Amino acid sequence: MAPRTAPLLPLLLALLGHPDPGRAEGCDLQPVTGESPIALSYTTSTVPRGCVSSGSLGSDHEVHVLSVKWSKTPAVLLTVSITPGADACSRSPVLILFCARCSANITSQCPHLLIHTDAHLFSGSTAEPLMASSEEELLNWAQSTYRGITSYSELRDPRWVQLRLGEDASSPPNCIPQNHFNAMLHLETEVFFHGVKSCSRGDTQSTRAAHIIHLQPEPSSLITEVNLSLSCPENHVSNQILILQSRANLTWSLSFKKCNIQVMASGNYKIMTIFPTLLPGELLPDTEQGLIAKAFEKNYSIIASYSAIPATTSISMEIQENKTAKKVTEMITPMTRLTPTPELQPHQLLLLLKPWTCTDETMEITIIKSHLKVIKDLDIKDITLRDISCQAEKNATHFMLKSPLSHCGTLLGGRGYANNELLIKLSKGTELQDIRVAFQCEIPRELFLRLFPTAAFEVPQTELEVNKEAFLQASMLWDDHPADLQLKDCWLVAPGQEPVLLVQGGEARGAGVAVLEGPPSSHGRKIWRFRFTYAVPEGGRTPFSAILKCKAGLQNNTNFEKVLKVTVKDTWQPPNSHGLGLAAVLGITFGAFLIGALLTAGLWCIYSRTRPISKLQPVSSTAPASESSSTNHSIGSTQSTPCSTSSMA
Repeated sequence: MAPRTAPLLPLLLALLGHPDPGRAEGCDLQPVTGESPIALSYTTSTVPRGCVSSGSLGSDHEVHVLSVKWSKTPAVLLTVSITPGADACSRSPVLILFCARCSANITSQCPHLLIHTDAHLFSGSTAEPLMASSEEELLNWAQSTYRGITSYSELRDPRWVQLRLGEDASSPPNCIPQNHFNAMLHLETEVFFHGVKSCSRGDTQSTRAAHIIHLQPEPSSLITEVNLSLSCPENHVSNQILILQSRANLTWSLSFKKCNIQVMASGNYKIMTIFPTLLPGELLPDTEQGLIAKAFEKNYSIIASYSAIPATTSISMEIQENKTAKKVTEMITPMTRLTPTPELQPHQLLLLLKPWTCTDETMEITIIKSHLKVIKDLDIKDITLRDISCQAEKNATHFMLKSPLSHCGTLLGGRGYANNELLIKLSKGTELQDIRVAFQCEIPRELFLRLFPTAAFEVPQTELEVNKEAFLQASMLWDDHPADLQLKDCWLVAPGQEPVLLVQGGEARGAGVAVLEGPPSSHGRKIWRFRFTYAVPEGGRTPFSAILKCKAGLQNNTNFEKVLKVTVKDTWQPPNSHGLGLAAVLGITFGAFLIGALLTAGLWCIYSRTRPISKLQPVSSTAPASESSSTNHSIGSTQSTPCSTSSMA
């Protein structure tokens, strides 16, 4: 019977939906060596090497060391955010940032942060120099300088880092780096992924391509939802598919920007920008060859990208236009061969780079200085907007400027555009020139969320404090019919806790939530505001971060959803939540003994000075001659006092 049943095996596999691994033959995944077809980053708290210690508890400073390594020359500004722990900056923290070849922007809520770094700092931060060339030198220098290290983290290709201050007495006394270290209690970072692979069938004539993201299984992971943001180029074609492999009980929350792409996912998924209803996924293979075979089965014969990344809660992915960098270079390089007037050349370059981005509230200009090298023999001294008081900040690598849409001479046009001008001061030798570049910045038609610490709604933040009122603003630009746009609901979601409904249908739903009156709509922009207080459930643990998720919609069931990720700060729980260390126990014991000994000695001294004087008088051995000997003997045999002798006279 065996020879008869054997031919049925491929048919059964096909009926069950399992692709034949043999179909993946002819497509050998190889690392992408040239320009990557995608730019991918993800958040994590696991670092390649790291450690924590209690060695800084007895010192004057809390010391955190970050060692940053790059696979490629960094093209972005590294952002490092320092948030205080429960002791609220009671001791001066120290940040040691080892980051050669990079520019960094360091922000801290602790005013007395001391920085040692070899990076170029932005926003006027001051730092002490750092002299080290290896991990060993770095740690030895930190230990000898500050007598203890609170934490050490090695980071590879980070985009931003969030560092939470705090010390733990139960940590080891010395900081000894370990591989694949979990720094969840004090650090979270978003890192770029440079391990993209790709391949294609040798005989293919098709242009249908697949992008595969394979989340590596981690048995101890508590992640239940992954937020994936995908953006595509302007002329994106629709013959591509996104394959998302994970464990079956995971939910994918997808946000697309300018993308028309098919989706295949294990577990459930929802496309927030199109149809936010939860859709069922399908069972996908959990091997590299199996996923390639699945793509081939769907007639996608090019694996444009294959990315195997650790479990994470947030992924950012951008599909690059083929050979984008080469095309831009080809467009810019001829400009250097031409001999246009100085007024024209910067104008062409900036219109090509388009360094401006807008939200419904702000305009931001970011220009990388290396992109300006094509301007021959001209040096850019300064950049401002139409209002010359709005001046760009500059460091070694960037010009950066950010302003509200209501300032700096910005004019709001119809159909979601903001208009302004860049004023550029150029120098050629001793000659100065002014160049004007008018531009139009598109305001995205999407929902924006901003968290504020006070009801003034002035300076937004990304920190949510436990048991303290917070104020949330949702806003959106909708020129067509602003009255039709309504805020449907807002949720607070923290890992390991049940989601909390804050607002629904314009009414408060959660405890401690109150809907506030927002400013009147202007230029088609609607604003909703409310306040709430986040409390950790009894017996629960304060999460490192949480997300605020809101949804606005029209009467025709078109919905827009936005997620704001925030760092959670708990000032009610001490950072040393794992009990007292041995040194603390011995100190308390010795102190109690010393207090008891001193108290006993004090009581004895008081007693010895205040006991009755009679017990200190000696007994007389000779009676007076005028008294009866028998009477004197009788009385003298007991005790003699001045009072008893006087009464017998």
